[in-house]
Order: sequence, then C-alpha cells, then structure tokens
Amino acid sequence: MPDSGRFAAKVALVTGAASGIGRASAQGFAREGASVVVADIDPVGGQETVRLITDAGGTACFAQTDVSDSASVQAMVATAIERYGRLDYAHNNAGIVGAGSTIADMPEDVWQRGVGVMLTGVFLCLKYEIPHILAQGPGGAIVNTSSGAGLIGFPGMADYVSSKHGVIGLTRTAALELAGTGVRVNAVCPGTARSRMVNEWMGDDPALEKQVVDLHPIGRIADPEEIAAAVLWLCSAESSFVLGHALVVDGGYSIQ
Repeated sequence: MPDSGRFAAKVALVTGAASGIGRASAQGFAREGASVVVADIDPVGGQETVRLITDAGGTACFAQTDVSDSASVQAMVATAIERYGRLDYAHNNAGIVGAGSTIADMPEDVWQRGVGVMLTGVFLCLKYEIPHILAQGPGGAIVNTSSGAGLIGFPGMADYVSSKHGVIGLTRTAALELAGTGVRVNAVCPGTARSRMVNEWMGDDPALEKQVVDLHPIGRIADPEEIAAAVLWLCSAESSFVLGHALVVDGGYSIQ
C-alpha cells in the first residue's frame, strides 16, 4: 500500500465498484493510499477492479454484495473490519439502469427492484457503515451517488428518478444526524458517465448515444475518473466545511 497520499493508512469501501464510476473511485482511493474494499454483485468485474488496484501497487479485496439485502450489506462491512481493522470512508455508489417505462405501465416488481437497489441500498449501507466510521473519531466521510436525475424529473424513469431524489434526502438527514461528530456525509450527482452499464444500455446505437450526449450542454458524457475526482475531494480534508451537499458533476445536464 502506498505510504503517502490523502488517504494513507485509511480504509475505504466502494459499492458498485466492478466498473465505471465505482471502479474509478476505488482506484482513486487506492492511489491516494487507502486500503479498499471493492463491493459489487458482479464477482468478475469486482475481482478485475481488485487486480487493477493490486497491479498498480495498491491494497484491495473483493466483497460480493447485493446492497438491497441487509445480511449482504452487513457482511460487506464486516469484510472491511476483518481484513483491515477499520472503516474511514464509504462511497455508496451501486445502481442499476432505470426501467424505461411510464408510471402507468411500470411493473410493481421493477419499481421495487429499482428502489431496493438505489435507495434502500444506500440506507442499508449508511446504517451499517456509520457505527464503524464513527468509531474512528472525527475525519471520516461518506459520499452517496445520486444523479443529475436526482434534481429534476425525467419521463419514463420514475424508479430511477425517485430513488436518486431520495438519496439526496437520505444524505441530508444523515449529514445532520452526524454533524457534531466530525464525520461528514455528502452526495455526488453525476451526469451520464462511461461505464459497462451505460455502454450496454446504449448498445451500438449511434443515434441513442447522440441523444444522450445532447442532454449534456458540455457536449460529451463524462469519463468515470471525472466523477471519482469529486468523490475523493468530498472525502478529503480539502472539503472539511462541506456537509449535506449534493455536488453536481453533470456537464450542465440539470441546468437546462
């Protein structure tokens, strides 16, 4: 493990770390000196993230995790404590693609699945991470991944939009509950970023990709590392007076 960096001798946990923003975040924590628990439901992608970190000289382990399941989340947090003895930072990032159907046509099980992963999943992570981060005293931080869609409406994505709005509410509530402890909770609101999930959703459809790009006034979609940089800043001492904030990193998507 590197002996220098903003997070040297600390431990970070990242969910949804098998690809995309989560992978970039996990790699960033490791480059800055943290030991990283790479959590994801996908063991192949998760182990690949661990390999990328360790090949670069970092320290990481994989925890296969379904964030919508309480026992699985508890086991994930236990992995951090058993392997590294502490938990200092968490990036609660796991998510899935929205249903792509109107409210009237959305199957109830699809709604429940979306909310279960993207909102209840964040609640469960907070519930079981917070006691261990508090145990380290002041200086810990948690970042939850919301979305530009957590700030505005978008037709055909009620499960996704509602969950991401809810993440901001959870973030603000957790931030107030922990405000006097020195442990900070914030959120990041990305626009569309390159990831396996996004690439699979867009497929090889140039028209769909252009449509997605056109939603972002900056004229492109993000590299995952651009979102991860915001996450790392929110966990660092450089953002020590930032609390309960939803940091928008969306290329202008939500200001139109």
